[in-house]
Amino acid sequence: MERIESLELVTGHYQQSLEFDLHDLPPEVRAEIERFQIEIERLEAGELEADDFKKFRLQNGVYGIRSSQDLHMIRVKVRFGQVTPEQLETLANIAEEFTPNKICHITTRQDFQFHFIRRRDIPQILTRIARSGLTTREACGNTVRNVTACPYAGTSPTEVFDVTPYADALSLHLLRNPINQNLPRKFKIAFEGCAEDHARTPIHDLGFVAAIRLSGDQVERGFRIYVGGGLGAQPRSADLLEPFTPADLLIPTAEAVIRVFDRHGERRPEHAYRMRARLKFLIRAWGFEKLRREILIERRAILATRSGLNQYHIEPVEETPPEISIPEKPPIGWHRSREYERWLKTNVIGQKQNGWYSVLIRCPLGDISVAGLRSIAAISRRYSSGRMRTTISQNLILRWVPEGALPWVYRELEMAGLAFTDAHHIADITRCPGADTCQLAITHSRGLAQALDKLFANGLASAPEVQDISIKISGCMNSCGQHHIADIGFYGASSEADGHEVPEYILLIGGRTKEGQARFGKAVAKIPAKLVPDATGKLLNFYRSNRNRDESFAEFVDRIDFNQIRALLNEFTKLPPYSIAPDLYQDLGAEEMQFKVAVGQGECAG
Repeated sequence: MERIESLELVTGHYQQSLEFDLHDLPPEVRAEIERFQIEIERLEAGELEADDFKKFRLQNGVYGIRSSQDLHMIRVKVRFGQVTPEQLETLANIAEEFTPNKICHITTRQDFQFHFIRRRDIPQILTRIARSGLTTREACGNTVRNVTACPYAGTSPTEVFDVTPYADALSLHLLRNPINQNLPRKFKIAFEGCAEDHARTPIHDLGFVAAIRLSGDQVERGFRIYVGGGLGAQPRSADLLEPFTPADLLIPTAEAVIRVFDRHGERRPEHAYRMRARLKFLIRAWGFEKLRREILIERRAILATRSGLNQYHIEPVEETPPEISIPEKPPIGWHRSREYERWLKTNVIGQKQNGWYSVLIRCPLGDISVAGLRSIAAISRRYSSGRMRTTISQNLILRWVPEGALPWVYRELEMAGLAFTDAHHIADITRCPGADTCQLAITHSRGLAQALDKLFANGLASAPEVQDISIKISGCMNSCGQHHIADIGFYGASSEADGHEVPEYILLIGGRTKEGQARFGKAVAKIPAKLVPDATGKLLNFYRSNRNRDESFAEFVDRIDFNQIRALLNEFTKLPPYSIAPDLYQDLGAEEMQFKVAVGQGECAG
């Protein structure tokens, strides 16, 4: 096990007397972990301001959590979602040894998170994460956050080309890059190669969508680049920078956008200004045409001062089928059950490579246990050669599973308690961590997700007409659960009634994205938390009873008068006196009997 000894205080300054078992790590990684230990010692000795420590730890992927000075959340970046069995086993060991709930959480940025980590354990955890090939660097703070990508990249039948090598190259280019260390606010990037918008590119500061054009007899790869999207309290859809950007200009274009944002974004320290420091607010102040001009001028300067002609070239890479040994006989006692057929329908997707499949592993509430992580690692080794991705829907995907292995994958997932059906369907609810840990959250989004899961357990989840409806939950208006772009979205709020605080959710409907356009859900009701499941059930049944033939929920919402939906849900917005129904004044999933808003100081803008 790694050993980190204490520091000696000499004449008011710390001198390193550390013994780290870090000889096998790169020098810059060693330096970060060593410094983390020193900064902890300085903080605890009273020689480092808490705000200075906060800025440092955020840069290295460590958040504070609600109601604790000593416990933290660690966010692990999974670049473009690619993860290995060995890395899952490392995460399992960390969760088992250092977290009280033995849980690892998948985020809407394809990251992993650990909660309730003691400060003194952080350097050792960072060491294990680094040794596995993962990093926490720039997972938080005013930096370029994890670069996400379509989880079907390289396997999708609808993709223009595999965006994986481009997402890989850009994420590596920006990691620890000086231009990325002290931005006005966080900055988010996503890549998409498919006709479907799996990566949700319009809600990002930078969205790259694969494109091609003919150059003589040659097919040239490139991107349509969208700039200035974002969610939060004031969502905005990104704008197209130029019709076609050659792939060799991907990195200098991204760098130009980041430099312009770094130079001109809002930097006044007051809280009201910090909340308006994202790139989308610079566009509001300037207009997009001015931003476009500045970006293109900056890109010319970058290209004029580059060190070589091919400095930014990224070589295309195509995955080749792995060698997988499939057992000749099916599992003992195997038969094609109704549950297996359902799993095949909802969780198995054919790849563009004939005979190969991607298998979605649904992780309810975005959580995976220690045993679950280890089981998935083992199953992936055996049946997909270790090829996996995380998704922004908080699930995992096994890629390159041969058709003959599907019964075995299902059987082993079933034995591990992981054969959940309905991945990326209505029962697969996206949610942020909420008030369980987040300092900004008002409500416990986990509790609402659990309550809605019970709503679907009675068979509603398999009703054909509601299959493709998406539900997303955030514990506050900041949209970490991406409620703005869901068919049905909720975000936490509160009010006061009968002398008591009441936990509530704002219900939005009609959110969605497609390339170049994000449509944000419209608020239709403010509902006490305990009444949200019943209100959701009534809304879904109203849709089922009043839809036209083959009419999707999105088409239904576009057609229907919103006042009808408001009238439909009006009964759920009324709260009886506390003396008659005290339970309605409690939050779903909260341990406290009496609800009280306890919002702290957020750290996303730290």
